[in-house]
Amino acid sequence: MKLSKLIIGMSIAIGFVASATAQTTMRISISTAQNSHQGVAIDTFAKEVEKRTGGRYKVQTFYNGSLGGERESIEAVQLGTQELAFSSTGPIPNFVPETKILDVPFLFRDKAHARAVLDGPIGQDMLTKFDAKGFKALAWAENGFRHMTNSKRDVKEPADLKGLKMRTMENPVHIAAYKGFGIITTPMAFPEVFTALQQGTVDGQENPLSVIISAKFDQVQKHLSLTGHVYSPCIFVMNKASFDKLSAADKQAFLEAAKEGAKVNRARVDEDDAKGVADLRAKGMTVIDTLDKAKFVTALAPVNADFEKQFGKANIDKIRSVK
Repeated sequence: MKLSKLIIGMSIAIGFVASATAQTTMRISISTAQNSHQGVAIDTFAKEVEKRTGGRYKVQTFYNGSLGGERESIEAVQLGTQELAFSSTGPIPNFVPETKILDVPFLFRDKAHARAVLDGPIGQDMLTKFDAKGFKALAWAENGFRHMTNSKRDVKEPADLKGLKMRTMENPVHIAAYKGFGIITTPMAFPEVFTALQQGTVDGQENPLSVIISAKFDQVQKHLSLTGHVYSPCIFVMNKASFDKLSAADKQAFLEAAKEGAKVNRARVDEDDAKGVADLRAKGMTVIDTLDKAKFVTALAPVNADFEKQFGKANIDKIRSVK
């Protein structure tokens, strides 16, 4: 009898310990390599979540599109088959249309301007638009300013883009803009891009220096032009139902962890931008860094007029006026 009570008591005690140390595992994915501006973002986020929740939540990290491309990952988070994703905003307008405006070409003066918009009232209000679509947007981060590469020729002015077959993101604003340059657009998920460039399925692509470097596009592209035509944010998104199940303290822990991830992510983008051109030149790429951007802006005048109608000139001007 005493032995039975002892066994029961020990079982209850073990049960208490087990429940106290129970760990919930979640997944987060990126389409780029671990050694990238996106990799440091999710690695930091995972470490911070575990630390801030006392180990009760563990975030498994997946790289190189191993759980699918960006659009597939965003869909999985929306459906709840994956808890978290870190993505550029390329595919996001397909789910949250209000974010389309961020992809207007030459909207942002520089990174400081873009960060001020995203971290200020405009960007923070936009994060709330994700709730109704099945997401909790945790924080804005950064992909960087996008530049064009190709295997055919130097691009020094808009006319040089005409007829180039370029991989684009699955993003309606990007596609409309690049058609305005005379580019033959080929929407494609990121994990497929290197092979498509290698095989000549497309002539080129456009991405920030951080992505060009981490994806080793210098191996399959000869020409780089620093067009800086579109600023590309990144974002931490979480399945809304999964977020809603968290305690108030844990919700704050996830939000703060995302902010820490965004901080190291932006620092890495700054680092890649500072050294990227020299690195890529050393690897054999021809880099055109003295473009007359005014010519590119002028070439897109008809497209930008359409964007002003679509998004409202006042809304675009409001973003442009942020200091």
